[in-house]
Amino acid sequence: MSGNLNRPEREVTPESVVINRRRWLKRVGYGAVTLAAGGGAWLWYQGTDGQVIDRGKYTGPGADLYPFAVNPKFSDAERAISPEAATARFCNFYEFSSTKQVWRYVEPFQPIPWSLEVAGLVAKPKTYDIDDLVRSFPLEERIYRHRCVETWAMVVPWTGFPLADLLRAVEPLPGARFVRFVGFDRPTEASRQTKRSEPWPYTEGLTLAEATNELAFLATGMYGHPLLKQHGAPIRLVVPWKYGYKSAKSIVRIELTDKQHATFWNTLVPWEYDFQANVNPQVRHPRWSQAREHMLGTGETFPTQFYNGYGEWVAGIYQ
Repeated sequence: MSGNLNRPEREVTPESVVINRRRWLKRVGYGAVTLAAGGGAWLWYQGTDGQVIDRGKYTGPGADLYPFAVNPKFSDAERAISPEAATARFCNFYEFSSTKQVWRYVEPFQPIPWSLEVAGLVAKPKTYDIDDLVRSFPLEERIYRHRCVETWAMVVPWTGFPLADLLRAVEPLPGARFVRFVGFDRPTEASRQTKRSEPWPYTEGLTLAEATNELAFLATGMYGHPLLKQHGAPIRLVVPWKYGYKSAKSIVRIELTDKQHATFWNTLVPWEYDFQANVNPQVRHPRWSQAREHMLGTGETFPTQFYNGYGEWVAGIYQ
């Protein structure tokens, strides 16, 4: 059975919201609204659990194959799994919105059909249809901590396969040193991409050593089903020791190169978003401390861990 089914009650944490209702109403100028009216406004703003999940659903590749068995090596993130509705309600996907209410804007997005091109400095470049891809590599579930650069965090049961497996299949050439990830570019489906002054499509990157680390993961699903649109359907990167913006969503191309390339946020705001982006509580963001993090769905706070607690796997890369 998949690790996300039949969770013990202690892991089913109450749904809560990052900003409480009264603070939010005051912030948007409705402080004088009656409690009943305020409740209606708040319900409109946050949506019901069913709405935020259903808005992102689609008939995903290999949906009939889910759920997958959890990899016992990555079955315990030492924290409760975050409620799915909380993670679906509050997330970043800049192609659709600069707010966290991404679920409101993803309905026009069509993740199927989809293909993933793997090219550059490889001996065997290949383009995968996404349905073929999920059947070409053995899928598994991994429960990872996820840390956003904005200090919120979550624990997610991802389904996918190691990025190293895909790279091994295309056989990197000796000159390959970096891996570039390119997202989709569809302004008719993702409204923020109409702002062409920004460097679309979204790009991110890793060193080849990081990309072939055991933790680097290509996710096609989460919570026992295909990815929701707001989480990067139909395929995204997950690198749990780095800040979340490194985990590129809705990828269409993976390219191996000999040089470090420009990335989306490092191009726009290089003094705030560096290329490496390892989680480090000792290095503050220019606008806030990174010493603590708060969990989606519960509001619990914890001290931030170096490499997000994954130093055992990745510290050797940086020595």
